[in-house]
Parts: sequence; C-alpha cells; structure tokens
Amino acid sequence: MKIVTPRRIGSLKKPPRLEMGGTISLISPSSPPIKADNIDRFRDHLERLGYQVQIGRYARRRHGFLAGSDSERAHDLNAALSSPTINAIFCIRGGYGLSRILPRIDFKALERNPKIIVGCSDVTALLCATAIYAKVRTFHGPMSSVLMEPECPSFTWDCLLRTMSGADSATGSMVAGYPDKGSTILSIRKGRTTAPLIGGNLAVLCSLIGTTYFPSLRDRILFFEDIGETPFRIDRYLTHLLSLGLLDSVAGFALGLFKDCAYRPPKPGEPIEYRQDLKDVITERLKPLGKPILLGLPFGHLPCNATLPLGALATLDATRGDLIIEEQSVA
Repeated sequence: MKIVTPRRIGSLKKPPRLEMGGTISLISPSSPPIKADNIDRFRDHLERLGYQVQIGRYARRRHGFLAGSDSERAHDLNAALSSPTINAIFCIRGGYGLSRILPRIDFKALERNPKIIVGCSDVTALLCATAIYAKVRTFHGPMSSVLMEPECPSFTWDCLLRTMSGADSATGSMVAGYPDKGSTILSIRKGRTTAPLIGGNLAVLCSLIGTTYFPSLRDRILFFEDIGETPFRIDRYLTHLLSLGLLDSVAGFALGLFKDCAYRPPKPGEPIEYRQDLKDVITERLKPLGKPILLGLPFGHLPCNATLPLGALATLDATRGDLIIEEQSVA
C-alpha cells in the first residue's frame, strides 16, 4: 500500500437545505443498531416531525460487528447518493466498517448532486473522504443511537434540525442552550482564531493517516472527541499526529466530550499509581503548539451532541469558552 500525504480540500460546496417534507434516507454503513427497533422508532419520529423517510434495503442486516456485507452497505449508501429524490442521509450508528467500503463509494454522484450527510464516530471516515473526493460539506452530528434515547436533550435535536434547515439560529454560539457549559468547558490555552472546521473521532482520524482519505489540517480548526480510550491512548494518538508534523499548522483545537476515557478506579489491594488525566495529556501534548485550545465542548458520544459542519467557517474563542459558527452550511 502506498503512503500518501494529506489531501488539501479547499472550499466545500454547501448541500441544499432540508425543507419540511423533504426525504431522509436512513442507512447503516458501519455497525448495526444495538436495539432492533431503533430504526423504526427513528423513522416514526422523523415522520412526525414532517419529513418523508426511506430506509436502506440492507439497513437492518447483521453480519457480526457489521451491518451486512461490504457490498450491501455500499449499495445502500450509493443508492442514497445517486437518488434524485433523497435530500439527506442520516447514518444509524457508528461502530466499525465504514473504512472498508470507502473505495466502493460513488463520490462523483454526490459531487453532481450534493445532499446532507450526518453522522459521527466511525462515520468520520465518510465525512473526511467526502470532503476530499466530492468537495461537499458534511455534518458531524448525532445518530439514532443517541437521538432515540430518553435522556437525549432538546439541545441535541434543536441543533441538528436548525443546522439542516438553515435556520438563522444555526449560526452563532455553539454552546448557546448547552445546560452544562459551566461545568465541562475548560480553556487549556486562551486565544481566538477563525478558520474552517475539520475533524471527527480521534481514533478514526488517526486510522486514515497515510491513506488517500486523510485531509490536510493546515489552517483549520481541528475538532475531535473519543470514547473508551484511556488518557495514555489519547496521548498515543496525539503523539503520532505530532511526530508526523500534522498538527504544526492547525489554527486551533476544539475538543469535545470524551466518554469513558478515564482510568478505572484501582481494585482493593491494587497499588495506587500516578496517572495523568485527560486534561494533563491535552495540556502536555498540545499546549506547546501555541494555538487556542478548548476542552469539553458539547459534542461526542454523549446525549449533548451538537452538529458541526465540516468546512464551515468558525471562530474558536478559547478565552471566553465558545465555538462560534460564522456561516450557514446549507444552501
């Protein structure tokens, strides 16, 4: 396999906004939903909101940790990309498997007919590849695994729907209405910078390094989050990026909510050792770069998961503790 340099992505085209009555395709390009009725409940909820919904032919398939075979998952994604009647594609769940089908995706169909794509976690691979090969803005946002849980706050739904519809309130402060902004957001290095957004799940981003699907981070605000990674593993990912020089030209760092990324408490009788926490790791590895850094913004594998548009111009204000979306991301 040939190792390639990061791909510059330039300006990304805005997909048309999602109008009331528009058609949403629900697909499972990675792992299947954990709860069997998740897809139906998500469809019913979207229809009650006033949208039309189509479910991918193979969205319910299960093949081990994958939602069907590679060809089946690629079929559903390509069918949605090429359909003239589908306005948005919502991914059901992350997990694993998207990177396996990247070579099969018809990015030209999306380039000819831009449409909204929403997902996070493993779907990071699709969001980055789309920026490179279709030059269309995509959306790092919540999936049905979060949206259909009883504890999902209105903050998450409101941010998603505002962004997709192009409402006036889709621009401005990302933390407006975030109920826990006083307790989670921490400035690691103060400062302010304005640049386009790029990012996703940290582990998935690192898995793309050296492939044709890894975007250049130069002069971009890099956002990332993760789940189930202890601080030393987060350190490993960041050290890898630093060793390759991929973070040298980043404009700033907007870091989200890291779920289950703390060390477990020692069991009775186990020796107590000093362990760096996530804040320690971020401070030690990223602060020397001299860029603004915020930790604890409301996105990630938790109920509060704001929608972030890749390619949109944003201002990271690490002094006041905010990320401000400066422009609409739909046409």
